[in-house]
Amino acid sequence: MFLACLSAFLPCPIPTDPQAAPEYAHSIRLDGDIILGGLFPVHSRGDRGTPCGELKKEKGIHRLEAMMFAIDLINKDPELLPNITLGARILDTCSRDTYALEQSLTFVQALIEKDGSDVRCANGDPPIFTKPDKIVGVIGAAASSVSIMVANILRLFKIPQISYASTAPELSDNTRYDFFSRVVPPDSYQAQAMMDIVTAMEWNYVSTLASEGNYGESGVEAFVQISRETGGVCIAQSLKIPREPKPGEFDKIIRRLLETSNARAIIMFANEDDIRRVLDAAKRNNQTGHFLWVGSDSWGSKISPVIGQERVAEGAITILPKRASVDAFDRYFRSRSLSNNRRNVWFAEFWEENFNCKLGMHGKRPGSPKKCTGLEKVGRDSSYEQEGKVQFVMDAVYAMAHALHRMHRELCYGYPGLCPRMANNIDGKELLSYIRAVNFNGSAGTPVVFNENGDAPGRYDIFQYQITNRSTAEYRVIGSWTNKLHLKVEAMHWRTGDPSLPASVCSIPCRAGERKKVVKGVPCCWHCERCEGYHYQASEFTCELCPYEMRPDTNRTGCVPIPIIKLEWHSPWAIIPVFISMLGIIATSFVIVTFVRYNDTPIVRASGREMSYVLLTGIFLCYAITFLMIAAPDVGVCSLRRIFLGLGMCFSYAALLTKTNRIHRIFEQGKKSVTAPRFISPASQLVITFSLISVQLLGVFVWFAVDPPHTVVDYGEQRTQDPSAARGVLKCDISDLSLICSLGYSILLMVTCTVYAIKTRGVPETFNEAKPIGFTMYTTCIIWLAFIPIFFGTSQSAERMYIQTTTLTISLSLSASVSLGMLYMPKVYIILFHPEQNVPKRKRSFKAIVTAATMSGKLTQKGGDRPNGEVKTELCESMETNSDFIYTCLNAEVKADV
Repeated sequence: MFLACLSAFLPCPIPTDPQAAPEYAHSIRLDGDIILGGLFPVHSRGDRGTPCGELKKEKGIHRLEAMMFAIDLINKDPELLPNITLGARILDTCSRDTYALEQSLTFVQALIEKDGSDVRCANGDPPIFTKPDKIVGVIGAAASSVSIMVANILRLFKIPQISYASTAPELSDNTRYDFFSRVVPPDSYQAQAMMDIVTAMEWNYVSTLASEGNYGESGVEAFVQISRETGGVCIAQSLKIPREPKPGEFDKIIRRLLETSNARAIIMFANEDDIRRVLDAAKRNNQTGHFLWVGSDSWGSKISPVIGQERVAEGAITILPKRASVDAFDRYFRSRSLSNNRRNVWFAEFWEENFNCKLGMHGKRPGSPKKCTGLEKVGRDSSYEQEGKVQFVMDAVYAMAHALHRMHRELCYGYPGLCPRMANNIDGKELLSYIRAVNFNGSAGTPVVFNENGDAPGRYDIFQYQITNRSTAEYRVIGSWTNKLHLKVEAMHWRTGDPSLPASVCSIPCRAGERKKVVKGVPCCWHCERCEGYHYQASEFTCELCPYEMRPDTNRTGCVPIPIIKLEWHSPWAIIPVFISMLGIIATSFVIVTFVRYNDTPIVRASGREMSYVLLTGIFLCYAITFLMIAAPDVGVCSLRRIFLGLGMCFSYAALLTKTNRIHRIFEQGKKSVTAPRFISPASQLVITFSLISVQLLGVFVWFAVDPPHTVVDYGEQRTQDPSAARGVLKCDISDLSLICSLGYSILLMVTCTVYAIKTRGVPETFNEAKPIGFTMYTTCIIWLAFIPIFFGTSQSAERMYIQTTTLTISLSLSASVSLGMLYMPKVYIILFHPEQNVPKRKRSFKAIVTAATMSGKLTQKGGDRPNGEVKTELCESMETNSDFIYTCLNAEVKADV
């Protein structure tokens, strides 16, 4: 009976006149061994009874071109459906379900037997029927209402259907739409994602707005159902946009939404045209900035709904199945022209619309000011941006192709082309089973799979429509949803410029830790304000601040003590400094043992044994202070920290300062007379050094008297915005100022020593360590110049205790390592591995020493006259002053530039 009714829609028998061959002026036909159907909204819905309206450049032309492009790629692919050509029959749905139903009857013509027994031609002969294309599967449609209408027909003829855009939850019913599949997730996932967005935004009072039809109504129904199941979100109003709205209908909708003005968030499941008209009505009613739009994938990241009304759409949060632009399609579409794209019957109309021109006398745009030349280029002479569903159209075509490929491999194994089992009749039910089993990476690299209901998995991108400071409007990704919401609240931007989230709340019980703020005159509605920071809920309507050493508990219904922490030995902040310090202590001990073992050798004596042991003691203390800085604070540890924090550096730089000062005085004195300067004996040097060290100790003892050492718990250092992360820090009562004062004297010695190192840089190379001391001081200055900004720049950091302690200990260890490495490691190397160089040299007078210093520059100049530019001098000298000898060995090898 149904088939008889369907025959009424089919074309009448056509005469045999070749002039009357069927035309495809309103469809696209591509020849092939297997023909796929295609349904696309090439035109919008017409007004006042006309089936079709304006051309849809993106949703129509881009999508159908994507199908043809995918077919071209498949036909060129030797691995997919080899020796089989895919063809297509593509129809325009005009965005109307009834019109799409009439068009889709074309797909089932080949499956309906025509009874021509009662029909005769004028000459009495029986009629000849044109054999229609046999469609094995359909790609489409876009709108859910169209897909539902078409699916009801196709299932009767067992023709599988794969949609690239229909998301209505109703289509997941496998008992009613068993031949329907889709490469986009259903709105049940989308509704859950939108509910998660609303919850994350702390909105609990919203209105819904739906276009009449399966897509809009089922989407809102799924959202409302989820809100009932999960609780926490109340629906203020659920409004519906009529399929054929009357004049003023959208202004009426805006006025009704304003009746519950607290419900600023509007959940929209509406088609593109309705979205545009709703925004326009809000703009006309001066409601720009009031409503908080949350749009479904029908809004997504489309430009057309917001053109001309960017301000009213600002801040809108939209959702779109996760997708990516297909670069190959961009190259393909930009290369399309009137001459190479004659297969697309709507491309001329697109050309006129895209370039705002007309083609000859019969163009679709008779009022256009200019004529089309045909030389225009997409993307060059017009704006171009790939439509969002192109990826899914291609995935739908490829899903059909993969299913056919697997079917061919199993039914026609080893048979080139179509075997009789597939050529005569492809079983739609069998093909459906292959479709549901496909699993491949789609055009954007994401997996294409179907569940038992033919649905794709839920993967969404979350967008917000933002207007930047430069007044440029654009959609920006602010999160994603894959079974769980990941939202970047900090990336959101609102019209007011306020970074806080706008409110859309009313009439739900406040949770623990929140106080109620009743709306005046509306006792059933209130704003729930969470007791933020270190406040706890004292009563139903008040929040109070916890004591300073306490924080709110998990429910914010009381206060608990803040945990107390200290730097632990197993912490990464401690392990690294301790490791460096241990290596340094071992190395220092090795140098001391070596010097003691070879105490009377020339190199040890020439280094100044007494000063070397003082300097090595300072280096050892610099390494050892690390353990005191990391140890658990108590009165004893705090006392030792005060004593030894600056003492190690003071030992080191007092000794180095005394050495460099001695060298400077010797050579300055040598310029004036041959008599030796005073206070250059080892005993004098020790007295000077310990005098300098005593100043540091005196300062420490004064500090002890003025402020005895003790421990404190600092609750302000790690008092973070999140109370759960707050910690009290147990530490010694040493302020940053006290620390600088403790180290300041040592730094002064270091700077003074550096000045003397610069002054003595011209002495003979390696003379009494002048050059190594200079390099040591320059490097040390760099280390401490880096230390200061790191130490004080992190004073506001929550990790301050860890960073500052680690920085201080590592800086001390590095300073010690520089001194140890540059001053003593070369000597230890000679002592242990080149003992032949550790021998006394001949003696010279003090005057000879000074003469050697002045001649070193000349020797360098003469080096260029020697073979290979090298000159080697050996100068060993001994000076006798007050019965003490200063042994200085100079072994200088000068290389001139060749």
